[in-house]
Amino acid sequence: MYQKILVPVDGSAPSTRGLLEAIKLARDDHAQLRLVHVVNTIVSAIDYAAGPGSTIDPSTRTNDADVAALKRAESLVTQNGLNSETVLLSTVTDNVGELIVRQAKEWNADIIVMGTHGRGGLSRLILGSNAEHVLRHTQVPVLFVRGQPGN
Repeated sequence: MYQKILVPVDGSAPSTRGLLEAIKLARDDHAQLRLVHVVNTIVSAIDYAAGPGSTIDPSTRTNDADVAALKRAESLVTQNGLNSETVLLSTVTDNVGELIVRQAKEWNADIIVMGTHGRGGLSRLILGSNAEHVLRHTQVPVLFVRGQPGN
């Protein structure tokens, strides 16, 4: 049914649950998997806090943890007997959800499978919702896999 499954990954437990569900779908349908990790370089730059006089351009900086999260996801796919391609995107200004939607469109994904923290109330207002943005703006079906309580 699905031949191209796009899976946003960020290394979190809900993201991993989404990936595991995508692996099941890919195995059943003999589908391709594309794992996408988006780095918000402004957040990375704030975390890095290189200080005055730094020659590091925050718009091109990726954190080792971001690369590691993508590699762990790719390894999980391989452990389940499948192959995947990976995409590491970075942004200074774009919404993470928008980059996921754009990637699905450019790759002609049949479905987006993503884990969600399932936050509500004030937490969602403060943190925003990449999942909601994807749902509202994509033209392809979306399967949300909710994280366990507390994740």
